Amino acid sequence: QKYLCSNCNNILKKALQTLCGHRYCSACLSWIVRNNKNAICQKCKEEDPSILSEGSLLAEERAFGDAAINKEISELKVHCVTLGCSWAGIMKNFEEHQSLCEYALIPCHTGCGHMVMRKKLADHLENGCVNNVTTCQKCKRSLSSSEYQNHSTSLINKDGCRFSEVGCSFRGSKEKIKEHEKTAVGAHMLLLLQHIKQLKASLCAAAKAANGVIPQSELNLENKLHVFENIVAVLNKEVETSNLEITAFRRQSELDQNIIRGLELKIAELHRCLTQKDAGLSSLHKSLLFSEQASYDGVFLWKITDVGRKLQDSVTGRTVSLYSPAFYTAKYGYKVCLRVYLNGDGTGKGTHVSLFFVVMKGDYDALLPWPFRHKVTFMLLDQNNREHIIDAFRPDLTSASFQRPVNDMNVASGCPMFLPLSKLQSPKYAYVKEDTLFLKCIIETN
Repeated sequence: QKYLCSNCNNILKKALQTLCGHRYCSACLSWIVRNNKNAICQKCKEEDPSILSEGSLLAEERAFGDAAINKEISELKVHCVTLGCSWAGIMKNFEEHQSLCEYALIPCHTGCGHMVMRKKLADHLENGCVNNVTTCQKCKRSLSSSEYQNHSTSLINKDGCRFSEVGCSFRGSKEKIKEHEKTAVGAHMLLLLQHIKQLKASLCAAAKAANGVIPQSELNLENKLHVFENIVAVLNKEVETSNLEITAFRRQSELDQNIIRGLELKIAELHRCLTQKDAGLSSLHKSLLFSEQASYDGVFLWKITDVGRKLQDSVTGRTVSLYSPAFYTAKYGYKVCLRVYLNGDGTGKGTHVSLFFVVMKGDYDALLPWPFRHKVTFMLLDQNNREHIIDAFRPDLTSASFQRPVNDMNVASGCPMFLPLSKLQSPKYAYVKEDTLFLKCIIETN
């Protein structure tokens, strides 16, 4: 039951918990607030209408993401209910499975109106879809995908290489032949040279057989053979020149790569220097901020912004407490700070704001009297200046919280029930205004 939305009664999606403790889907709560003025939690009405309170009033800004329940839901064991599918896993993987489930019925994307099983979509498109047709650009016929594939294959004209007459056996489409002839120049020249040598040898043999008398036609053919040999020699030189150019290009590329690697190393070194300088500037900035915020008279005013988000973080456990900047009782006095739990701590957890005082290790502790014994006063300021919340205490001199610090800071001590959360969030008061509150600490230094 705890995994169900208080509105739609389905499994919670992006669960939000309201101030009254009930849970809603993020979309459900948004819809209820958008369509109902001063909407009241339906679960509160069902459980006991007589105890409805201000906390039962629904508002998106007063609800917070319930990370714990969302994590539990994401790890619930589930299985696919689609007929034929045996998938089982956890909830956080279920949406991904739904988008991939082979047994799910999906509409054909061509708009033919059919609902088909995802794993049978390809078969439907190939054999049954009336909208899945392709027009052949050569013959202008409209064909199904399977027909078009066979039709296209039959139209491919596989020709032979132009050098097939001298021994090249390559065959393929016109595009493949063009690519082959570009890349096989050297091989073709060798085949041509070999063919010419064979022709020359056959001519010489024929001349000897004719008692040394060579007909005029054969003399012309021999002249042509010489011309061919010269052409082949020129082509071989061009190939050699191209190879030299390629080698030079590769060497230049290696030089360029070395230059680039050198530049990359310089850039990395510059980046490292910049990172160090950025770290130094960040440290200086923090020091300046600390100097601006530090107080040296025992009086400190702490401005806390984004109260709504920080309260939500405290409820969910993301950021349980906040520390104030350090301040001092005097120029060379005690170093202290405040620690606040917006959703309470100890006896005040979940019901009150808890505010504590922390003694920190300071530079001048060796010269100061211990234990710390000054009266501490806390104030939460009403920004309408009507009713400030004030609490004070004197240190328990036997408590470890007020002895000279051994670590960076002592255990915090103070008021676990400083202010009820209902009063902090009540519109009757102005403790939180424009999502900001002000805490003041006064240390009696006399």
